[in-house]
Amino acid sequence: MRNPLGKWALLALISSSILVADQVTKFMAVEHLTYAFQAARARTLPEKVEAFLTQKDLLERGLSDGRQIQVVRNFWQFQYTQNRGAAWGFLSRSGEKFRVPFFHLVSLAAVVFIFSYYRKLSTEQRYLQVALALVLGGALGNAICRLLRGYVIDYIDWHWFDPFWRSPSLHWPTFNVADSAITVGLVMLVLEMIFARKPAREAGKPSA
Repeated sequence: MRNPLGKWALLALISSSILVADQVTKFMAVEHLTYAFQAARARTLPEKVEAFLTQKDLLERGLSDGRQIQVVRNFWQFQYTQNRGAAWGFLSRSGEKFRVPFFHLVSLAAVVFIFSYYRKLSTEQRYLQVALALVLGGALGNAICRLLRGYVIDYIDWHWFDPFWRSPSLHWPTFNVADSAITVGLVMLVLEMIFARKPAREAGKPSA
């Protein structure tokens, strides 16, 4: 007999793993791509963690200083940025009194929707369970960032080098682990809608 709690254990495992990975990598981005911890005089790991969680305005004073780490030359680098909006900077120029509560409400609505949808899944629907768990982990990761600071820490920077202009001509918006999990989860959900429902519609057609 299958364990009816199996799907909830899967949700907890995947979403919590994404959440931890997201927060750890954001912490590493602050440590290696900014001078924030030096400015806060945080030397030990507990001091750095405290500064990471509590000093929301620490990075507002130009402490990143354009530091970069090249992963793949002319394609992939790590560079600290702050995203005050959604994907592609949506609403990033809006006033903080509107923007921050708005994204808190969106995050809350997303979490409620995921749990409502997830509870209706059967234990055998592993594909959808994984997809929703990825979206939940990513949503929580960015929601915590906004709750602590009012913005999201991004650091993965992809671009395509143009040899003629000697500059990045195609530049993907800087992102993080949470963004990646949300994107993969949503793509999985879209593919499920496209390919899983088509056979069901075809099965309902009368035979010739």
